[in-house]
Amino acid sequence: MTSASPLRPAPFGSNSPCAACKFLRRKCQPDCIFAPYFKSDQPGKFVSVHRIFGASNVGKILNEIKPEFREDAVRSIVYEAEWRIRDPIYGCVGVITALHQKLRRLQLDLTLARAELSCYQNAVTVEVPQPNFPVNHSGFFGSGAYDAAEIAGVRLLDNGGGEFIGGGVTGHHRNF
Repeated sequence: MTSASPLRPAPFGSNSPCAACKFLRRKCQPDCIFAPYFKSDQPGKFVSVHRIFGASNVGKILNEIKPEFREDAVRSIVYEAEWRIRDPIYGCVGVITALHQKLRRLQLDLTLARAELSCYQNAVTVEVPQPNFPVNHSGFFGSGAYDAAEIAGVRLLDNGGGEFIGGGVTGHHRNF
């Protein structure tokens, strides 16, 4: 029993014509340019291509291409035809553009993640802008708490246990 290879048409006298010949209602010849690429069990593939590009145009394209490149060309033509049917305005270009934008976003995210990782690996500290008024770095309730509170306009009250309680903003009657 002889079977058709992916690059050769079905043998002459085969019972099923290729999808192109079946759709075009013609007899599938042994040298049919469409037979290796449009199998009879995948009629939708050829229907999409014929609807967008036309059988004659696709036949001309396939005849002009070297046989070793035809399979890739058919895959590209089918892909473009299917997307052109789904999206008549942009076709596969819309998908390619969206994927390209996603790729650029992911590359930017990767660059930012690498920069952040580099900061952690190199133990680089980021400088925080200093306030315009002197602040005691030992904490708000440290030894310089009264100075910082005075600058900020807050009264502090000692509750007798060494802890300070905010008494509100100076000049206002509001208490915490």
